[in-house]
Amino acid sequence: MKNSLKQYLIVLLKGMGMGAADVVPGVSGGTIAFITGIYEELIHSIKSFDLEAIKLFFSGKWKSFWSHINGTFLLSLFGGIFISVITLAKLLEYTLHEYPIHIWSFFFGLILVSSYVVARKVKQWDYSKFMAIVIGLGAAFYVTSVTPTQTPDDSWFILLSGALASCAMILPGISGSFILLLLGKYEFALQAVNEMDITALLLLGAGAAIGLISFAKLLSWLFSKYHDITIAVLAGFMLGSLNKIWPWKETIDSILVNGEIKPLIEKNILPQMSNGDHHFLMGILFMLVGAGVIILIELVLSQNSIEKS
Repeated sequence: MKNSLKQYLIVLLKGMGMGAADVVPGVSGGTIAFITGIYEELIHSIKSFDLEAIKLFFSGKWKSFWSHINGTFLLSLFGGIFISVITLAKLLEYTLHEYPIHIWSFFFGLILVSSYVVARKVKQWDYSKFMAIVIGLGAAFYVTSVTPTQTPDDSWFILLSGALASCAMILPGISGSFILLLLGKYEFALQAVNEMDITALLLLGAGAAIGLISFAKLLSWLFSKYHDITIAVLAGFMLGSLNKIWPWKETIDSILVNGEIKPLIEKNILPQMSNGDHHFLMGILFMLVGAGVIILIELVLSQNSIEKS
């Protein structure tokens, strides 16, 4: 019982890490899930919301239903995400505003090393795996370079936006909020939350649920049939997303969100390395800290694996 409690407390902490990442535009909670070794279990758990789960639920077989969907794991994980979003949102918002280079540098180092850690999960490298990582990198680079556009407010498109955003949330390297921005629905979603627009929230929520379960089923199938190629593509996605996370940027165009001007289109620039520019040095330092966090996590996970064996 104590071991089970400890196990789910660890899952709760991993959920908090995912929640912290989801708060940052451009960083995916799926990346943190991959780093912490729960990604495939998360995908399989979400996939388990199927006809069998519905039958168990409506027939009153609660214990079987809970076991079928891996309920304790999901409750611990999403509980951690919720706690993190509620407690860390303001702090991350403040630090992103006051110390953007520090925070983006930290995530840059974290994801750069994470992509290497993920790529190591490929059991046997060959031409097809290298092509897969290049395709994933190219796709993520393209998505993070696309200019946000104006789109319709029709119900079908709001539903689609929710579905695509939820897919991105569990896809390492691409954040759901960034997908909403690309689809021209980021401000719409924020307004729906602030004004409690029930119709819009239900459409976004329904789309998110459909997209999450459907995409989880696809990923689960890909893992079972093409494990190494899928891992390579996801590692490429993480590398390609560094285009969005590069700390030094120049704002080309802005958007007004809830009375606050936020960057809409940005261009990556080289850092200023002149004498006395502490931002460059601090950026490098925080990249190393981000990289160090992943190395530390890997060492802890490796030690746990040795102890279990």
